[in-house]
Amino acid sequence: MGDYKFAKTKLAEVIGAMSDYQVVAPVESGEVVRFAVVDDPAKVTLEFSNTNVPPKELMFPETETLFRFRLGGTDLEPEVPDAAARRAVFGIRPCDAMAYTIVEKLYNWDFPDPYFNNRREATTLVGYACAEPCANCFCPSLGGGPGSEKGLDSIAFDLGDTMYLKTLTDKGEELVKALGGVLESAGEAEARAAAKQVEEAEGKIRRSIDTEGIAEHLPELYGHPFWEQFSDRCLSCGICTFLCPTCHCFDIQDESEGLDARRARMWDTCMFSEYSLHASGHNPRPTRKERTCNRVSHKYSFFPTNFDAIACVGCGRCINYCPVNIDLLDILEKSKQADAKEAQDA
Repeated sequence: MGDYKFAKTKLAEVIGAMSDYQVVAPVESGEVVRFAVVDDPAKVTLEFSNTNVPPKELMFPETETLFRFRLGGTDLEPEVPDAAARRAVFGIRPCDAMAYTIVEKLYNWDFPDPYFNNRREATTLVGYACAEPCANCFCPSLGGGPGSEKGLDSIAFDLGDTMYLKTLTDKGEELVKALGGVLESAGEAEARAAAKQVEEAEGKIRRSIDTEGIAEHLPELYGHPFWEQFSDRCLSCGICTFLCPTCHCFDIQDESEGLDARRARMWDTCMFSEYSLHASGHNPRPTRKERTCNRVSHKYSFFPTNFDAIACVGCGRCINYCPVNIDLLDILEKSKQADAKEAQDA
């Protein structure tokens, strides 16, 4: 693959040259930075540690129509995304790109999901390496890193006055060709500077977790009293799941207006009591204690058991934005110390 560069002052020009693609990039809206379709290249910002809202909605929208129908009719009108439509996501952090490689295991488990897969196929991911990791980042503990290439088609490095762009896949090269003469060839100097930046960024990451043995131990702790020190504070607001790039729970509802109707899929969260409520009225996770246990166990035990991957990329958002300061790493560390016998006696 190739190595390219462009002056940082030409960022808007580079974004504008992607005219053959629908371009999605980080933009600032008030105090929030999130990914949005670019209508003005000048609005794109690279001045962020990580977006407040993860770009998981690009592959798994907050609400999406699966198909439309007429009440009383038998015809269905699927609204499956076009896999041939070209979309470029510029500036995605390595942790968020890695999240796609994790959740795609679920979307291709027992049945390939065309809604997720077609969006993924149509999308070229241009990563943005981290020079200044967030305070609660712990991506190296999950196999990622500030310059991780997992899931990316190319990756960009901010080297000061210059942006260095390294292509990783054919889709990445195809995007570069579409840019025409906007880019210049890069050399060893830029590659060495990028490698040094990654090394320095890794040295700035202060938090970590040793995941060895956690997947096997967590199921033994169902009902353990140690969960209460976290669940007693929990507000069941769902921030930890809605802002998680790998959380994928959804609800499906039929909605109608007159005779026109649709079946829609929308985000849900296992932290809501209604999520596990049975039609009979029974709820197997009746309190926040069981729901907290389930959320952590799903990510670090159930998902690894089914897909051989931890459903977490160490972005730290659940820690950063929890209104009552519940810390995932604190939970995991204390789970190691919890005696399974206490759960049996509880």
